[in-house]
Amino acid sequence: MDQPNEDKTLMNGVAAGHEASLRTLYERFGALVFRNACQVLGSTSEAEDAVQDVFVQIWRTADRYDPSRSKLITWVMLISRRMLIDRLRRRMIRPQSGSLDESVGIPAPPDSATAADPELLEHFTKVRRRMGELPELQRDVIDLVYIKGFSLQEVAEQRDMPVGTVKSALSRGLQRLREKFGIEAAG
Repeated sequence: MDQPNEDKTLMNGVAAGHEASLRTLYERFGALVFRNACQVLGSTSEAEDAVQDVFVQIWRTADRYDPSRSKLITWVMLISRRMLIDRLRRRMIRPQSGSLDESVGIPAPPDSATAADPELLEHFTKVRRRMGELPELQRDVIDLVYIKGFSLQEVAEQRDMPVGTVKSALSRGLQRLREKFGIEAAG
C-alpha cells in the first residue's frame, strides 16, 4: 500500500476511535509536535498541554483529512501551528496580572509585605530603571498591562489604538528587557 493510502487508512481508524490508530499517529508525530510546541511556547509544561490539545483536535477532525490535498505530516503540523498560535494569542490578550513576565525576571511592584525585602526592592528599582530606557509606548504598555493589570483590549481603548499595536509594543518591550537582562525566555 502506498503512503497516501496508508495515511488515509490510519486517519479513518483515528476518526473511528480506534485506540491503536491514535497510538500509531502519536508515535509518528508526537515528538515533532512536542518539539515545535516547546519552541513556540517556551515552556515544557505548556507544550505538554498543547500537544494533548493538538491530538484531541486531530482526533475530532480526522474524518476531514484528504491525502489528495496534503501529506499527513503537513496536515498534522498545520493543526499544530494553528493551535499554538491560538495559545499565544490567548496569552497576549490576558497576560497574568500581578507579576511581570517571569521570563524577564521582573517582580510585581513592592507592596507592604515585600517592601521590607531589600533585595526585592533593589531588583524592582533596577527593572524600573531599565524600563525607563525603553521607548515611551513600550514602557507605558508594559506598565499598564503588567504593573497596573489592564488587559490588552483595555490598554488599546485607553490609548485609542489597535490591539495589535499594543501587542506588538508589549512584545518588543519585553524582548528588549530580556536582552538588557541577558536572560533567555523561561522554559
